[in-house]
Order: sequence, then structure tokens, then C-alpha cells
Amino acid sequence: MQVIRIKGMKCPHCQASAKKALEALEGVSNVEVDLEKGEARFEGEVPRERLQEAIVKIGFELVD
Repeated sequence: MQVIRIKGMKCPHCQASAKKALEALEGVSNVEVDLEKGEARFEGEVPRERLQEAIVKIGFELVD
């Protein structure tokens, strides 16, 4: 499982938006987004650039 940190999520709607954006990426499955930790866990191998693009597009940031 891969873990990414997402900055800017503040509510359940943010959490749902992040989950939906990640699930839309080809090669990503079993997405779980933890609002309190600001993390998303998922299965699959996706280039960081694609993850970054999907998260920024919905108004959040990836944290290194």
C-alpha cells in the first residue's frame, strides 16, 4: 500500500473529494483517506506527477 500526505483537507467533503479524485486514476484501487492524519492510502503504482495533478486539481497539495 502506498501512502501520500495531503495538505488542505478540513472536512468530510474534502475527504470525499480526495478519495474520488484518487479513485479516478487508472491503476489506483482500495483508496482510504484519513482526514485527521491528512493521509491517503491506496494500492497501485502511479507516478507522483499524476497524483500531484489529481490532488492540485481539486484544491489541495501533496506534502513530501
